[in-house]
Amino acid sequence: MHEATKAPKISFFDYIVIGGGTAGIPLATTLSAKYSVLLLERGGSPYGNANITSQLNFGNNFADTSPDSPSQIFTTEGVINTRARVLGGGTYINAGFYSRGEAQFNKEARLMDENLVQESYKWTERVMVFEPVVQEWPSAVRAALLEAGVTPDNGFTYDHIIGTKVSGKSRPMAYGVVFEDSLGNKHRAYLKGGKKDEIILSAGALGSPQLLMLSGIGPRKQLDALKIKVVLEQPFIGQGMADNPLNAVFIPAPVAVNPSGVQIVGITWFGSYIEEAGGFSFIFTPSPNYQGFSPQKINGPLSMGELKIENRNPADTPSVTFNYFKEPEDLRKCVKGVATILKAIESKAFSNYKFANMTVQEILDINMRLPGNDLVRSNTSLSLEQYCKDTVRTMWHYHGGCHIDKVIDHEYKVFGVDGLRVIDGSTILNSPGTNPQASVLMLGRYMGVTILGQRIACDKSR
Repeated sequence: MHEATKAPKISFFDYIVIGGGTAGIPLATTLSAKYSVLLLERGGSPYGNANITSQLNFGNNFADTSPDSPSQIFTTEGVINTRARVLGGGTYINAGFYSRGEAQFNKEARLMDENLVQESYKWTERVMVFEPVVQEWPSAVRAALLEAGVTPDNGFTYDHIIGTKVSGKSRPMAYGVVFEDSLGNKHRAYLKGGKKDEIILSAGALGSPQLLMLSGIGPRKQLDALKIKVVLEQPFIGQGMADNPLNAVFIPAPVAVNPSGVQIVGITWFGSYIEEAGGFSFIFTPSPNYQGFSPQKINGPLSMGELKIENRNPADTPSVTFNYFKEPEDLRKCVKGVATILKAIESKAFSNYKFANMTVQEILDINMRLPGNDLVRSNTSLSLEQYCKDTVRTMWHYHGGCHIDKVIDHEYKVFGVDGLRVIDGSTILNSPGTNPQASVLMLGRYMGVTILGQRIACDKSR
């Protein structure tokens, strides 16, 4: 790990991976076993930052608005969001919940080697995954979810611009990157020129489509507006952006709750995941007596938006919309999810953590007055539909913008460009499982092994 200021003005590698996040790190680690790899990450080191290394400080990341914060704050549709800006990416600033995705994800991601899928999960889990000891609070939540009819699941806890050139067949080919260090000095890194040398974008659902557009690959109208030379017109880049909406219910508790993080997730029959987060504020709470109980994640979702670049500065977050609850089915799932949470709150198993004389309407009204987004709302909840719309927050599970079959092929190669792949959450059609972290880590390892195998076979055939 080195600061970019120490990089040579010009360097050469077999692979250049842009983005040291959830997919980029296992990918670069795998490829570097046999070949030279440059991994570029725009953020700083996570080590020594207590807001990252301590789960108890998880929420502090989202209040840090400094220029060097590991969380780059932005707002879309009145919802305060966060873009990771640190080595480790979203894996380092999330709550640490790890659960393998369902088989449907493997199918949609075109991961056809089931043995390699399982081996890739195990490779990650040997290094960074552990099973927590479930504490008293999560145990009560688990029992409450069972009473409410829910199945619980124990989880485990750039300045980079792609260079292109045109081959004799008039087909663009990625061959290098330009990156800027903290002092403003430019550096160039090139591929060595081997037949299988590649640049791989792993900058995430916000970064990868943004960098493609800044490099001249994207919707012509956007590129022309910013006077970016069109290398390849690609109207699907930036399309299909999605974020799983989160709607939490915080409950005033008569007893103190020890911090537990996220240890239990309830899997509902209608397509929502209900998480437990006890003893600390999952978003914001006005008093330590409020114990976060249930962030709810809508699976999918069906609602989608788009990403657009507004300037040529890769450090700025692009304009993005997720169109939360645009599709009625997403809203129906939210209503059912909140109703299930309220049922669990009133269960016998949860009785020790709720004031006996407090009604669910009072709990909802309290939540309506809590900070958490910039939406204009009333002080009382007139319906669960209104509650979902007015209290929506982000689950930080951004995906889309470089979908398979639209922007990349089944090998994650960008259509119409040689030597360029995208391997990260921007390729995902639906956010897998309770949390995409495990699946994206697996994807990075899976594709690293696949690319390595293809290259070794090619070298042997010469």
